[in-house]
Amino acid sequence: MKRALLLAVFSILAIVGSSQEVSQWRGNNRDGIYNESDLLKQWPAEGPKLIWHFDNLGDGHSSAAVVGNVIYTSGMIGDKGFVYAIDINGKLLWKTEYGIEWTENWNGVKSTPLYYKGKLFVISSFGKLVCLNAKDGIIVWSIDTFKDYDGVNIKWGVAENLLIDDNKLYCTPGGKTSNVLALNPDNGSLIWKSNGNGESSAYCSPLIVELKTRKLFVTHTANSIIGLDAADGKLLWRFEHLNQYSIHPNTPIYNNGKLLCFSGYGRGAVMLKLADDGSSVSELWKSTNFDNQMGGAVLFNGRVYGSGHRSKSWFCLDWETGKELYSEKITGNGNIIFADGMLYCYGDNGEVVFAEPTESGFKKVNSFKVPFGANQHWAHLVIDNKKLFVRHGTSLMVYSIAN
Repeated sequence: MKRALLLAVFSILAIVGSSQEVSQWRGNNRDGIYNESDLLKQWPAEGPKLIWHFDNLGDGHSSAAVVGNVIYTSGMIGDKGFVYAIDINGKLLWKTEYGIEWTENWNGVKSTPLYYKGKLFVISSFGKLVCLNAKDGIIVWSIDTFKDYDGVNIKWGVAENLLIDDNKLYCTPGGKTSNVLALNPDNGSLIWKSNGNGESSAYCSPLIVELKTRKLFVTHTANSIIGLDAADGKLLWRFEHLNQYSIHPNTPIYNNGKLLCFSGYGRGAVMLKLADDGSSVSELWKSTNFDNQMGGAVLFNGRVYGSGHRSKSWFCLDWETGKELYSEKITGNGNIIFADGMLYCYGDNGEVVFAEPTESGFKKVNSFKVPFGANQHWAHLVIDNKKLFVRHGTSLMVYSIAN
């Protein structure tokens, strides 16, 4: 009887451990919102408890993709890119080399591994898209989106976090004829290709918007925001959105028929109203101050939170009007996520700030300086199972934030 009970328990645990379908960039909806509860509302003076750190990742800005008791991330050693699998106690399970990575400037891997149904997907700075078995790291298939299609590289190298939906794996090589691809995740075969607007890619990690009559693929290219029919890649609309260097890394935010798109270098944000069928857009408002460079933003209770770039502050904007409700210099420019009513802000100065969004300002509750790693503090924060995952270049740190 006892043996049967144990077998049943282990079977349930196995199902739970393998039941997660997707783990991706900036959470379940790619919006920086992590649906966790019963988290700390106050940290100790030195910050939350550090559980473990892993210090041999090599260069990169890849965040963590957490699936059950395994953490996946990527980094560069020498000039080679690697995907790592690390267990919940910080032990390396495996690492797999997948190709040449970026050494020309701001070195390292930029793409966070995408997990989907037992497979991992990563795209290199040189457009090589690789699928690995998540269990053992064996490469299942790979394609070169520059050689196999007509993709072109950009000044700082490809920095796209891949997207999957309806068993289609999407990427943006930025070619004239193969501007956006939808691939079969099982074998990398082509489902469709779209010439989009024919512009080069722009470091953006795209979004799927689900409407009543269709799904819409939305991304930034060099000078435009574009909307494609996710079913067949047909270009439905283009909205001009330029900045000085054609750098638009932020995933747009969608809510209730409205699409917020934003980038740095003084350009700022624009709110677009989608037609009910997604076939067109119209402008509702702009904000030049909300010029977030690459840190994302979060939407909570009708307000948008994130940092500026040249404007050097952190902002709270009204979602409906774009009105600036308040701004403060709570830390260096950086990235932001949200969980259990609180903001987690990671400045490029290496400070992680824990803040409450109030009616009139950011209430800075606690902060700590990241103790390990090297180079840029650009990897986005991740929360999973009441743990905070912080990547600083060569190191990954895991903190307990359970109440």
